[in-house]
Amino acid sequence: METKKPASPRAPPMPEKFIRHAECCRFDRVQARGCCIVPVATRDAWDRLFSEGYRADVCVFTDGGGLIPAHYTVLGMASQVLKNMVKLSRSRGRRRSISIRGVPHQAVHTFLRFLYSSCYEQEEMQRYVLHLLVLSHVFVIPSLKQACVRELERGMITIENVVDVFQLARLCDAPRLALVSHRIVVGSFKAVSATDGWKVIRKSNPRLEKELIESVVEADSRKQVKLKKAEEKRIYIQLYEAMEALIHICRDGCRTIGPHDKVLKADEAPCTFPACKGLESLLRHFAGCKARVPGGCAHCRRMWQLLELHSRMCTEPDLCRVPLCRHFKEKMQHLNKKEEVKWKVLVSKVLGAKTISFTPFPSSVVSASA
Repeated sequence: METKKPASPRAPPMPEKFIRHAECCRFDRVQARGCCIVPVATRDAWDRLFSEGYRADVCVFTDGGGLIPAHYTVLGMASQVLKNMVKLSRSRGRRRSISIRGVPHQAVHTFLRFLYSSCYEQEEMQRYVLHLLVLSHVFVIPSLKQACVRELERGMITIENVVDVFQLARLCDAPRLALVSHRIVVGSFKAVSATDGWKVIRKSNPRLEKELIESVVEADSRKQVKLKKAEEKRIYIQLYEAMEALIHICRDGCRTIGPHDKVLKADEAPCTFPACKGLESLLRHFAGCKARVPGGCAHCRRMWQLLELHSRMCTEPDLCRVPLCRHFKEKMQHLNKKEEVKWKVLVSKVLGAKTISFTPFPSSVVSASA
């Protein structure tokens, strides 16, 4: 008979005091009211120390006669700049005093609270993000600076403040933020140039205004070049499809066009060459035109160019059934070097289009000239 293995002993329950300790030390990672990167209990303790000012030994004066009590040890540990300011400050009784001016009182309050608990209220961040960015740079607080940049990139940059963000990003050594705001200025220049921020920059920093305008002009030029190349690529693709369609029509016959010397079976599949439909009207015109000579008719001239392009791409002129293929092969012997180079470049670009995804062939392809 099989012997049953003794069951492994169950772990003893965790004492309640350890459970409470674990709950107090959990990380509050997602909060609707702001951001926190420390345990909840620690955050609350440091927040209370800051709000109550218990045994504060530093007075921070702000604009409008505001006063915020703080602790030298906390300020000195958080920022070497603040540490030096407090050292060089004059004492008033038991407290030393420093001034942080040029920004709203509440922005300084949010800044100092972050030094204590690494926390901020989301509403205050949205209202004072640019001031906090400056304070974090001046007093060298990398964590707050990263938080400001992150919040701005997440959607706080608007058409109205993008010029200010761009200037501050450059002054505060935030290259990624400067790049993001620069792209917004260039991409929405018409709207940005109508804002108050742009009017201010025209008066206060004409050099930066000139730099941004040059960037807009350069971006527009690149866009035009890109569109031109895309249009050229589209035409080369269409010309390659036209060459394929010509061979298909003259060799196999096409249910859309013909040719006249072939009898197509009723059960044959419909034509799958997209270029045939585009060539249909051009071929029918070419077949019945009375001025069917090079230069005699604009439509016929395009057809002559397509036939000549085919002959330059054809590798078997003796077996080819495309009209005038051999005729154009012989004509090549009498072209000057300039014309020969022109045709060679066109052929190489059309052949290069073979590797590109094809697009539907519209009738407008016949407007492409050699």
